[in-house]
Amino acid sequence: MDITNTDTQSPDLFAPLTLPCGVILKNRIIKSAMSDSLGDGTGHPTTSQIQLYHRWARGGLAASIVGEVQGSAKFAEKPGNLVLDAKSDLPRFEALATQGAINNAHLWLQLGHAGAMAYAPTSSPAGPSALKLPELTCREMSLREIAKVPQEMAQTAALAQQTGFGGVQIHAAHGFLLSQFLSPLFNHRTDSYGGTIHNRMRLLFEVISAVRAAVGPDYPVILKLNATDQLEGGLNERDALTVVGALDHSSIDMIDISGGTYFPGAKSASDSGGAGPYFLDFARRARKITAKPLMLTGGIKTLQQAQNVLASGAVDVVGLARAFCLQPDLVNLWRADQYHAPVFPRFFQRPEGGVTAWFTLRMTDLADGLSEPVPDDLHQALAQYEIRDQERTKTWIAHFGEPEI
Repeated sequence: MDITNTDTQSPDLFAPLTLPCGVILKNRIIKSAMSDSLGDGTGHPTTSQIQLYHRWARGGLAASIVGEVQGSAKFAEKPGNLVLDAKSDLPRFEALATQGAINNAHLWLQLGHAGAMAYAPTSSPAGPSALKLPELTCREMSLREIAKVPQEMAQTAALAQQTGFGGVQIHAAHGFLLSQFLSPLFNHRTDSYGGTIHNRMRLLFEVISAVRAAVGPDYPVILKLNATDQLEGGLNERDALTVVGALDHSSIDMIDISGGTYFPGAKSASDSGGAGPYFLDFARRARKITAKPLMLTGGIKTLQQAQNVLASGAVDVVGLARAFCLQPDLVNLWRADQYHAPVFPRFFQRPEGGVTAWFTLRMTDLADGLSEPVPDDLHQALAQYEIRDQERTKTWIAHFGEPEI
């Protein structure tokens, strides 16, 4: 397959990229989706969240992705998630869209559904199959519930377009719902949504079709896909490549390659502490079977790493997340050749969820205009994070009601 075009021949991080839908990114650096947990507990953006995405856009990146924006309140990942549906106060989303798109940046919403890993205090977790594990219990989704998923994500995508967001990302990675359907570890179904990878990817392609129909041909729709679940019995690279091959014939504008899962007890790639970038070998194999623009997310921390990844020819865009928590002006500094590598904190004790909590609180600091990082005690960060979730849970239930049983 010939993937040569004028955009992908140059390894320059600061060269523009034209997506298949015709939208132009000003450079090849994107702030990947993170769950910033800065919603107000009623599913709406806060002033702090708007300031955070304004700050990132001002820093020179091509696009930011807002993590885990829900199509309904039923299966949220956290009570700080945004919920964009027919009942939302749209002007509040318009303010976020406007501020996150200054400086010729794009702000995209990630279409989320936590499924089996929905936050239990506000949800009734449900996934492809029923699970009863020490740290994860969920019921099996009915066919009627499955049929609602493409509709809800399409509605949220249409509202994102209406309120001024530059595009959407379909989330099929990190153990959330569409990732669960792809994974034989989560998906034990015996109907047309389970079994072979061709059946397990069915819901994903139903979502892609519904979202594209809702937003039309000229609006960016990208996809986040696991290269591997990094769990025994989970999605493996062979099946993931089968999905990539099928996506080559879809209306997706870019595939964001990542990996790992937030399955309880599993160590996510971003929390591993290992040297990145991750999943580059998979991206090289994916490059041979798709002409779609590819983005690589995971373990890219320095200017040299970003340049090397792009120069490899495997991908067209680099995705960074936690590096932007440490230095929001990273792209401007890289362009000026002033600052090559954010200084990442070194944590010697890593309670489960502690690193994620630390970086989430760091985003809160950035949103509030603070420059000094939060304390490096992960136990303290985790406690603060959990207290905030408990407070937002009360607000969430008061606004949306008790979770359905």
